[in-house]
Amino acid sequence: MAPLTISAAQRDQANKRAAIVAVSTMIGVLFAGSTLLTPLYVIYKQQFGFSGIILTLIYAAYVVGNLGALLLFGRLSDQIGRRSTTLPALGIAAVSTIIFLFAESAGALFWGRALSGLGIGLAVGTGNAWLAELVGSDKARATLIATGANFLGLALGPLIAGLFAEYAPWPLHLSFVVYLAALVVVAGLIGGTEETVARRAHGFGDISLRPRIGVPAAIRGKFIAPAVAGFGAMALVGFFAALAPSILAQELNEPSHAAAGALVFELAIVCAVTVLLTQSLSSHTAMQWGLGLMVPSVGLIVASQLLASTMVMIVATAVCGVSAGLGYRGSLQVINKIAPEDRRAEVTSSYFVCCFVGNALPVIGVGIISAYAGMPIASATFAGVISVFAVAALIFDITHTR
Repeated sequence: MAPLTISAAQRDQANKRAAIVAVSTMIGVLFAGSTLLTPLYVIYKQQFGFSGIILTLIYAAYVVGNLGALLLFGRLSDQIGRRSTTLPALGIAAVSTIIFLFAESAGALFWGRALSGLGIGLAVGTGNAWLAELVGSDKARATLIATGANFLGLALGPLIAGLFAEYAPWPLHLSFVVYLAALVVVAGLIGGTEETVARRAHGFGDISLRPRIGVPAAIRGKFIAPAVAGFGAMALVGFFAALAPSILAQELNEPSHAAAGALVFELAIVCAVTVLLTQSLSSHTAMQWGLGLMVPSVGLIVASQLLASTMVMIVATAVCGVSAGLGYRGSLQVINKIAPEDRRAEVTSSYFVCCFVGNALPVIGVGIISAYAGMPIASATFAGVISVFAVAALIFDITHTR
């Protein structure tokens, strides 16, 4: 019997598949780190004695790091290579995890969240470009893999941390020890992954850190609806990631850390399943459905608190997940379609700035209002603002399209 031989083409294909798995795993693990603190916020708040406003500011510090990665280092991997950018970014994520592991004050949490946002923003932005190059011409498949890894990571992070905090020893430490081990494994995978970009910068003086954001005048009208959809989708995610544990404990009489993690897991997993099952929907239709569903989703959040009903909150989470999944996937694809080829990076960066602002600013507003008027009123205000934005974007989009 003749020995089996593997052709060079088959070997290259196997290497490419392994590279896609490695990069998508990296994206998922890093996004898991972004929500690892969610079930722990209530414990930190009790142990360190800070207010609800400080809690939301700690959450928002992550977005400061994200914006720094986007504005200062968004083009770094184009200049020094994907792998050469990703490995230091994983190192930054590891440093932030060590800060959380030994945190003894709210100040340490601020620094940890900011560094976490920087490392994750840098690595994930690079990873999305890396995946697109590895997958090839099928950009929709690359987007699907990246988005699926994104939401799967967002789902697993709080679920694991919540279970550890509720049922395992060292509630404020074990999650970070496990996460550090995961980062080491990911670094090993990335170290062996094929590079897709030739290094152009060979010294610090060759590297340009000048931000490139902007929207050409010709597409500004078309940019508004997807920008608002991205803002709203990330506002929903931010609301749950920062405030779900506090709402469960204070308004719904459910103090379990595992329940808090499970609620955010539900949101993110529904987002991922929605993206997977609605591929046949056009990007524009998905975006419009995402905007339309924002109104009932935030209405259900308010209703769950007024009724003190965990079951209504579970339903609200599911509707929010569908809305965020459709809104994010549809709006990102619309942006990719309308952006001129020679300015795609600038337009996409502008879109992500809107997403990052949506992820942080409404959460800070809810924290401030809740400190003076209570969480139900703060949630109602959040619902009203999101609803107005969503309806206005829908009307503008329909009118502009006609």
